[in-house]
Amino acid sequence: MKDTLAQLSFDELVRQVRACTICADALPLGPRPVVQLSPESRILVIGQAPGRRVHETGLPFNDPSGDRLRQWMGITREVFYDDRKLAILPMGFCYPGTGKSGDLPPRPECAPAWRNALLERLPYIGLTLVIGQYAHAWHLKDREKSVTENVRNWQRYWPEVLPMPHPSPRNNLWLRRNPWFEEQVIPELQKRIAGLLESDTLVE
Repeated sequence: MKDTLAQLSFDELVRQVRACTICADALPLGPRPVVQLSPESRILVIGQAPGRRVHETGLPFNDPSGDRLRQWMGITREVFYDDRKLAILPMGFCYPGTGKSGDLPPRPECAPAWRNALLERLPYIGLTLVIGQYAHAWHLKDREKSVTENVRNWQRYWPEVLPMPHPSPRNNLWLRRNPWFEEQVIPELQKRIAGLLESDTLVE
């Protein structure tokens, strides 16, 4: 399948992703892959999987988690949803359903089927935001055992990659216990993003 995907045009690959049904039988609301990307994207956001509201609207991070993420990044919704500036590829593209303690993990079928083929089509990414434990597990080399330790060691990956906690309101306690993240890391993140967006004419 890898060789077949490599032969597709960018647009055809994305069309196939958005039409994917490989784990339809396991999805409580059916498949609706939610991704955002362009060959010119400069920043890559790697989340977990869409929540119910994202599934309903088709917009990634169209929820309180997204509001906080945009605040952390220092950008507007308009910039966030400009695919020439931001690519958004969660670890699972469809809403996986809800369990006793929140949304279920991303479906395991998704990343092996599509992830590498899509990442190979994003040549201008200058910064990848790796959000939450499932994204950390896939994207971070030499990662620590916990999200907290990965984030604490953020300079190991900087400036190309930034391990992040999930911006969900469920993480308010984590943020209160780890004030250094918003005090020290977020200002550096905002400066890095501003610099990348100012230089996006380089890919035109």
